[in-house]
Amino acid sequence: MQELLITIVQGLVENPDAVTVTVDEPDERNVTVYHLHVAESDMGRVIGKQGRIAKAIRTIVKAGAVRSGEKVQVDID
Repeated sequence: MQELLITIVQGLVENPDAVTVTVDEPDERNVTVYHLHVAESDMGRVIGKQGRIAKAIRTIVKAGAVRSGEKVQVDID
């Protein structure tokens, strides 16, 4: 899932080298949290108008996780 998230976001931003993802261990609900970090100038591109792009990114990653039997959450930091 980490590679999927990085690939999606790098296509959206102007500074793809600044895209990083950190992964937390699954919590008590067995949810793995992915923390997405982008350059400050690219934050608007990742979030989008009214959060539409962020919501779409989360939907795609969750759909990929369901196929592999995982529970994930994407946080944009």
